[in-house]
Amino acid sequence: MARHWRAGAAGLAVLGLTLTACGGAKVGDDSAGGSSSSGSSGKCSTFNLAINPWVGYEANAAVLAYVAEQDLGCKVEKKNLKEEIAWQGFGTGEVDAVVENWGHDDLKKKYIDEQKTAVNAGPTGNKGLIGWYVPPWLAKAHPDITDWKNLNKYASKFKTSESGGKGQLLDGDPSFVTNDGALVKNLKLDFKVVYAGSETALIQAFRNAEKNKKWVIGYFYEPQWFLSEVPLKKVSLPEYKEGCDADTEKVACDYPVYELDKIVSAKFAKSGSPAYDLVKNFTWTNDDQNTVAKYIAVDKMSPEAAAKKWVEANRDKVDAWIK
Repeated sequence: MARHWRAGAAGLAVLGLTLTACGGAKVGDDSAGGSSSSGSSGKCSTFNLAINPWVGYEANAAVLAYVAEQDLGCKVEKKNLKEEIAWQGFGTGEVDAVVENWGHDDLKKKYIDEQKTAVNAGPTGNKGLIGWYVPPWLAKAHPDITDWKNLNKYASKFKTSESGGKGQLLDGDPSFVTNDGALVKNLKLDFKVVYAGSETALIQAFRNAEKNKKWVIGYFYEPQWFLSEVPLKKVSLPEYKEGCDADTEKVACDYPVYELDKIVSAKFAKSGSPAYDLVKNFTWTNDDQNTVAKYIAVDKMSPEAAAKKWVEANRDKVDAWIK
């Protein structure tokens, strides 16, 4: 969900044609179905939409899928794929669009500049922020903890059975892009990165920490509906400056503010499909996304029902996307 892939996640590319996605789809597997959205100019047939594994992305995709089906008559095929795997699908025709991209200059260079299988379809309108956060009770009890220079002072408080005698820095899904391992090393912090395994597990850890006054520090991000439930406090890392994260092994600065954008296959962009115009025109705010994400994650609505509720309340915005 950010700029730099961990080495382990980058290795997924080597397995590109055999890796199974979260929902069972495989890039390179005939059963996944190729793209047909580029078939007839001006008509929408199949629209292959990648679904990356966090609820904010799912909110974007749910609304786009609902509008594509209800307003444009498309058949939407949702494909549960982690980030880099989804980009591999642009060249095979199995993925038409990724609708919340967090930077990924490396993937843009490979698939847009070099392979020319993908193109940028413009911003989503969302501002993305990644960083380290602590629960509100902890920031209130120890105000200096929100300055990274003081973290070693408290490292022992964050120790867990998984952190090997060091403080635990909790990250989410291992496929989420993170600089945290390099940051811990280069800032000489007595911490170890431990993966919760998913966005849901990360949220539950912070929720439990606030409720039961537990010592937790971890990776988190905005836009994210959970911050309206538990207003986590961001830890100040060394100021981000252009290029300070260019070398993934030497990163010692905070994450930048990301202008989240949409990436589509080059074939899809030239198809004449109204689904492409919808994706290109789609923009909304962090509040819009958080609203739909909360419907899905907290209110337990299906993505389709969540999208329907938001679309019916925001018809003017939707009409601007399909004008």
